[in-house]
Amino acid sequence: MLKRFGSKLYNWVALMIILGTLLGHFYPKAGVALQPVAEGFINLIKMLIPPVIMVTIVIGIAGSGSMKKAGRVGGKAILYFEVVSTFALVVGLAMANLFKPGASFHVDPAKLDPKLVATYVDKAAHMTVADHFMKMIPKTLFSAFTEGDILQVLLVSVLLGFALAHLKDDIRQPLVAGFEKVSKWLFGVMRLILYTAPLGAGAAIAFTIGKFGLRSLLPMGTLILLFYATCAVFVVLVLGTICAFAGFNILRLLSYIKSELLLVLATSSSESALIPLMEKLERIGLSKSVVGLVVPTGYSFNLDGTNIYMTLASLFIAQALGIHLTLGQQMSILVVAMITSKGATGVTGSGFITLAATLAVVPGIPVTGMVLILGIDKFMSEARAITNHIGNCVAAVLMAIWEKELDWDTFKAELARGSQSTI
Repeated sequence: MLKRFGSKLYNWVALMIILGTLLGHFYPKAGVALQPVAEGFINLIKMLIPPVIMVTIVIGIAGSGSMKKAGRVGGKAILYFEVVSTFALVVGLAMANLFKPGASFHVDPAKLDPKLVATYVDKAAHMTVADHFMKMIPKTLFSAFTEGDILQVLLVSVLLGFALAHLKDDIRQPLVAGFEKVSKWLFGVMRLILYTAPLGAGAAIAFTIGKFGLRSLLPMGTLILLFYATCAVFVVLVLGTICAFAGFNILRLLSYIKSELLLVLATSSSESALIPLMEKLERIGLSKSVVGLVVPTGYSFNLDGTNIYMTLASLFIAQALGIHLTLGQQMSILVVAMITSKGATGVTGSGFITLAATLAVVPGIPVTGMVLILGIDKFMSEARAITNHIGNCVAAVLMAIWEKELDWDTFKAELARGSQSTI
């Protein structure tokens, strides 16, 4: 029994999360001191994300067999992302209007200290809608990879993929084979890094609990619970319904990727499980080209958890400050959030910066109101990252089904043994 437990990396991650929580709670200074360990693990993952996204997209486009197919899959994916993201924004608005989590706070805006959120506001205050689109264009071909901007990496990767697809077969095929070898190499490096996942996950949760403390959850407990419940409702009802119409059970799919979800929960970043997710999706029966096109794109364009957070948090702040928002103003929040959320990847804290960018553009809600949720944002980032991760997993499966590039026999067999899967 003990030997079986020790053979599963998933079990070690779960154990270290429990130990990290206890350490952070009873010895907060020791928990905070583990921040470099947690950040070190995340940075090890982050250094591989740009090259992995590049090779998978290039292989997905150049290896898809035809430019028409690559364009079709990409177009369907983008359309699906926009529709489902809109549902996520609407669900956040609906739950905020229904439960009114901030209505009982009665906060005086004049008493809020803007210095507490100055760092986040400075990053977003001067960003216009045009700026959010312009940030997609890198200064050089290589700066997209050195600066780690995922939108820029996506743009460069798509250009390289389409350019490679237009080459003659005698030139294209060896290059595609070379990219496939590099892909296997990078995924091998990731598997080595994931052996440190229990240590990174334990350190991350110890730091969070040690720095912010469980007591910090109490004042805003209603908002936190409502946000987690809203994410759960979205996953089970919205994504669950989509999955049911597509012919599979979302709960079985969640069981299959539970080890990745646990890692995302501990690190508050979907980056940490992006590459393992892509491996598992190929193992479950999805074609390499669909995975290579959909998952990296969804990483920047399919952010359901972040969208729920932005509308729910915006209305919470308005309610707490006693600001009544008309339906038109709420719709403007929805539209602006659709734009500002693009590129808000699974990096810890990106959701808070994106919220600042949204409030900076939408009149009526002072950006300083973000002070109200500053202390609990870290505890909500887990739900954001997990929901984003689940949304991308579902999107990839759906695209494979619609493109008839899913091996149903393998898919059903892997889902049946999902409880035995590892990171």
